[in-house]
Amino acid sequence: MRRDASPDIAPETPAPAGPPYTSSTGRLVGLDLARGLAILGMYSAHLGPDPSVGGAVGWAMEAVRGRSASLFAVLAGFTLVILTGRPEPRTGRAGRQAVGKVLIRSFFLIALGYVLTALDTHVLVILSYYGVLFVLALPLYRLRAATLGAIAAASALVLPHVLYLLRAAVDEGSWADTLVAHDPLARATDSDGLLELSVTGAYPVLTWLPLIVAGMAVARLDLRRPGVVGRVGLLGGVLAVVGYGGSWLALHLVPGALEGVREASGTGAAASAWWSGAVGADPAPGMPAWLVVASPHSQTTLSVLANTGVALAVVAACLIGTGRSARLRWVATPVSAVGSIALTVYVGHIVAIEVLSPRDPPDSAALPVLLCFAAAAMLFALVWTRFFRRGPLEYLMHALTLPARLIP
Repeated sequence: MRRDASPDIAPETPAPAGPPYTSSTGRLVGLDLARGLAILGMYSAHLGPDPSVGGAVGWAMEAVRGRSASLFAVLAGFTLVILTGRPEPRTGRAGRQAVGKVLIRSFFLIALGYVLTALDTHVLVILSYYGVLFVLALPLYRLRAATLGAIAAASALVLPHVLYLLRAAVDEGSWADTLVAHDPLARATDSDGLLELSVTGAYPVLTWLPLIVAGMAVARLDLRRPGVVGRVGLLGGVLAVVGYGGSWLALHLVPGALEGVREASGTGAAASAWWSGAVGADPAPGMPAWLVVASPHSQTTLSVLANTGVALAVVAACLIGTGRSARLRWVATPVSAVGSIALTVYVGHIVAIEVLSPRDPPDSAALPVLLCFAAAAMLFALVWTRFFRRGPLEYLMHALTLPARLIP
């Protein structure tokens, strides 16, 4: 059965060769490839060997941790723009309906995230955070690329410091307990509710919002203009150098920085805190030296800049590669298929972890387990997308958004 063209991004005529390449189903293949890499990277973080095994495998496991989720966040921003109209935002009734669909998707992701969290696996589920991020970023969907880029830059510079202060305040006062006690979401989910989603959780929206907005800015660009995708990749490289390089310089040149990070993290990995997650993600409160760290989950300005840079570089490389090489598109088909049904395969691997319980396997078994999960995801995605345009959960989410068509 041939898949239908997507109404969101389907071209009226066959797409010419060159970045970004659009498939016959109307999908940007480079985005699907980048999204598939992000999903498989999260598989690696959840199931793969610990980076301490060293060697090429250890380095690869270290490289994907945190950065895969950041790549997925940037792509989520791109998706938000696709849903609300690209290249130009939808207006009038179509615009209101698009906003309604995004809000329904957001609440679905929030609910699904809490359902998966209730399974009590070792995975820190990101879906609820994404749902809140969609709601927060939605008012920006009509802005131009330059404005979105400026907002992303300003929020990356300011919000991590706000988060640092808020987390210190949570540790020092009782106001957080009062807030949680009066939060209906906290009572319904047996969690810290909005406080956890915005401040204390693993993916606080304060520091992940810049990545969503950065993805929206890229989506607003005319990616078919010569050199635009290349400049996105160049910007990504610059941001990565500024983030990681700035952290390395600060750790080695600022007096007391290494000692402060070592004390804040309680580990001996301070020297690698400019890029490695070995330093941890939960520093002791009241340690300003932590703000010069750029490890993936450190929630600092330098880490946000570096993660955004890596994500933009990967997106640009995928768009250019799939736009210029039919062979690459063919070779990458299994990964692109995973990316085209990303929600289904993400949720599927968490359910599989709960059912199969491959928790804490010995180092000798971790890599085979990861490879089996990745192979199963790619095989399922290949077979499913051969016959259907959306994944199972994507069909469910699409069905839930149908009432938005009634918006007058």
